[in-house]
Amino acid sequence: MTLKKEAPALSAYELQRQANIASNQALLQELSAASTQLALSLAPPKSGTSTTKKQAGSSRRTPPAKKQAPKEPQPRRTSSRLAGLPADSEGAKRKADEFAALQVAERAKRVRVGGELKLTDVGVAGRAWDGGGLGALDGGGSGAVVWGRAAKDEDEEDEAEGKGEEGLEALRERMGSMKLYERFEPNRIRITPERVYTINFHPTEEKALIFAGDKVGNLGLFDTSQQPDDDDDNDDEDADADPALSTFKIHTRPISALHICPTTPTHLHSASYDASVRRLDLSTGISTELYHPPPTPASDESTYALSGLAIAPSTPSILHLSTLSGLFLLHDTRTNPSKGTTTHHLSDKKIGGFALHPRAPHLLATASLDRTLRIWDLRHVRASPASGTRPALLGTHESRLSVSHAAWDARGTIATTSYDDTIKLHAFPAAAAAWSAGATAGTAPFLSEEAMRPAAVIDHNNQTGRWVTILRPQWQLAPVLGPPRFCVGNMARGVDVYSARGRAVVSLGGEGVSAVPAAAAMHPTREWVVGGTASGKLCLWT
Repeated sequence: MTLKKEAPALSAYELQRQANIASNQALLQELSAASTQLALSLAPPKSGTSTTKKQAGSSRRTPPAKKQAPKEPQPRRTSSRLAGLPADSEGAKRKADEFAALQVAERAKRVRVGGELKLTDVGVAGRAWDGGGLGALDGGGSGAVVWGRAAKDEDEEDEAEGKGEEGLEALRERMGSMKLYERFEPNRIRITPERVYTINFHPTEEKALIFAGDKVGNLGLFDTSQQPDDDDDNDDEDADADPALSTFKIHTRPISALHICPTTPTHLHSASYDASVRRLDLSTGISTELYHPPPTPASDESTYALSGLAIAPSTPSILHLSTLSGLFLLHDTRTNPSKGTTTHHLSDKKIGGFALHPRAPHLLATASLDRTLRIWDLRHVRASPASGTRPALLGTHESRLSVSHAAWDARGTIATTSYDDTIKLHAFPAAAAAWSAGATAGTAPFLSEEAMRPAAVIDHNNQTGRWVTILRPQWQLAPVLGPPRFCVGNMARGVDVYSARGRAVVSLGGEGVSAVPAAAAMHPTREWVVGGTASGKLCLWT
C-alpha cells in the first residue's frame, strides 16, 4: 500500500504573494470591462439606423466659405522682456498704450478723405505746390493737345511696316538714338516717396510733363522744362543739384490709374485702392472727389478697391472702372459720388486691367487673375442669376497663368502681359469697330476660339515678385510717324518697345538706371518714354 505525501505547508510570504496576484487580476478584469463599455458608448451609430437615413435624406450641400477680407497691416510688436521691462511696470503699460495708438494711427491713414482738397493743403513736406506753368495747359495755342487723332488705315500701316520694313527700320533708328534725360541724374528725380504704381504723360507737346502715383496714395508731378540752378556757375554743384518736384497726398492707398480727360486736358483723373476717383484741376490746384462707393462695412471695403480707370472721348462724364474683386463699374460724374453707378460682375477674381477700343468704346477687354482675356459688348446687358448683370461676352482666351493687363490700340490689336512670361498680341480687323449691335447680340460667343488666338507671342520676363510693380503694356495713342508701337517695363532695368506685330523696336536703358522702371508709358504723340521704379525714381528717354 502506497502512502500519499502531504503537500508542504505554504509559508506566510507565499500566501501573501498569491493574494496579491489574485487582487491584481481582479483589478485588470474590472478595468478591461470598463474600457469596453466606454468604447461602445463612443462608437458612431450604424449606417443602417433610421436616424442616419433621416439625416442623409435632409442633408444639403455645404455652402462655400465666404472670402475673408484681407487684414490690415499691424505695427510690429516687440518684446518687453527683451527690452528689460518688468511685466507690471509703468514702462510696459506705456509701451502697450503706444502700440494701441499706433494701431489707431495706421487705421486712420487708410481712411478715405472725401470732398475737395487743395494742393496747397496736401503737399508733402519739401514738395510744395506752386502751379507754375500749368494754368496754360488748356488745349489751345501752340501747345494744343492732339486727342482723337484718326488712326492710320490698315493699308497705310502695312505700307509703313511693309515688305522692306522701311517704316519699322526708320522707327528703330529714331528710337535707338534716344537718350536718358540729361539735366538731372535719374537717381535724383524721385517723383514719389514710395514705389511707383502708375505713371503717365500730360499730352501737351511743348514739354514733357509727367505724373506718377505711388503705393500710399501720393501723386507726384515733374516738369522737365526746368533748368538746374547755376547761380555759382559750378559744374560740380549743378551735377549734384536736385530737381523741383511736387508731391501731394490725395489718396490713402495705392493709386492704380492716372488718366487725362480727353476733352479737358487740365483735368487729371486718379483711381485708387481706397475705392475713390478724384479729378485734379491743374489750373486751380483743387482735387474733387467724383466717385466713392456707398457706405459699406469695414470688411467689404476691399470689394471696391479700384484697379483701372478709363474715359471715352465720346462720353467724358462716364467713368469706366474695374475693381480687385472682379466688378466693372460705370459711374456718371454728373450725379452724387456714391450714386449713379451701374455695377457688372465680370469675374470671380481680380481684374488686373482693362481697356476700351479707341474707335468703339462700347467694346471692352478685361484681363483677370482667372487667367483669361475677355472681350465684352457694353451695348448688351444681360441678367445672370449667379452674378447679377453683365455685358454680352464676345470671346475668351485662356492663358496658362494669370493675365496682368490688357491694352487696346486704335487699329484693333490687344496687347496683354501674363505670368507665363509672355506678351500676347491679339489682332482683330479694323472692322471690329463696326460690329453691329445685332451681330453681337446672340447668346453664343461672337468670336470663336480661333479668332481669339494670339497673332503673335513674345517671350518676356514678367516675374516681378513682391517688390516690383506689375508690368503692363501701354500703347502710344496717336503716333505721328511709323507703325503702331507699345512699351513695357523690362526686368533687366529698362523699357522695351515693340510694334503691333510683335517686332522689337528698341530696348531703352542706361548707366543711370539703377532699378527696374516697371511702370512705363509713352507720350501720346511725341517719341518720349518714361518709367517709374520701386524707389519712386523716374527714368525719361527723349
